[in-house]
Amino acid sequence: MTPETEQALQDAGLDAAYVQDLVSRAVAEDLAGGVDVTSVATVPVALRGVAAFVPRQPGTVAGAAVAMAVLDHVVEGVRHRIVGRDGVRAQVGVAVLEAEGPVRQLLTAERTALNLLCHLSGVATLTRRWVDAVEGTGARIRDTRKTTPGLRALEKHAVRAGGGTNHRMSLSDAALVKDNHVVAAGGVRQAFEAVRREFPGLAVEVECDTVAQVREVLDAGADLVLLDNMSLDQLRECVVLCRERGVMTEASGGLALDTARAVAETGVDFLAIGALTHSAPVLDLGVDLRTT
Repeated sequence: MTPETEQALQDAGLDAAYVQDLVSRAVAEDLAGGVDVTSVATVPVALRGVAAFVPRQPGTVAGAAVAMAVLDHVVEGVRHRIVGRDGVRAQVGVAVLEAEGPVRQLLTAERTALNLLCHLSGVATLTRRWVDAVEGTGARIRDTRKTTPGLRALEKHAVRAGGGTNHRMSLSDAALVKDNHVVAAGGVRQAFEAVRREFPGLAVEVECDTVAQVREVLDAGADLVLLDNMSLDQLRECVVLCRERGVMTEASGGLALDTARAVAETGVDFLAIGALTHSAPVLDLGVDLRTT
């Protein structure tokens, strides 16, 4: 991995060793112990060129440094240049990344690099739509753990690139008491108090389905309240109750882009959107090749 790529990953808040391991496995999967037979057969070994990664539709870029890591892994002596950094608005036909090297290897790296770049840019683009939808309300768009196994760090980076905020990265970062924990513990207050006893220094968020549950967990001392599948009127009432105690609120469940602003205007601090990572369509980018 080149120093430029390592720096770009560091700037993105990504661990280079994690990305290198992911890239190695992705490229090995694509080659499956063999070679890129089409490129080997059709491309002269000495031919060099420039591959430009170009958006075919508008959106928000994320994952350029990850694509660079793929190119580093496959293309000998590659020289690359990020044109559009993560978080910028992509323009159709304007390259966000360019790489120069042996054409045969550039083509071998193309699909793996695009798979990651298109997916992460899709996450960033969808996040940006949600962020734009609630602009000016004070509410923030937050992701969940509904991520692709093995890609959580990348997808959460893409959420940040789109202007969103990350929730916990792992189950040990913070406690989130949900409905099944409540069932197992025998009640919402019991569940909260059990976590507080076992992990006294940890922030505890509690999911509530009713206003009565919110009152109960506020009395118990919850740090953050997750308001699940509530009406706008219920959200407003719960926000008032929580603000009186200095407790932040997060809305979740059944949220949609066309109603995001109305939810945000209830005064909640966060909107929890699992779709940012589990349902984001890819941003269409392609590689335009020119030989040198």
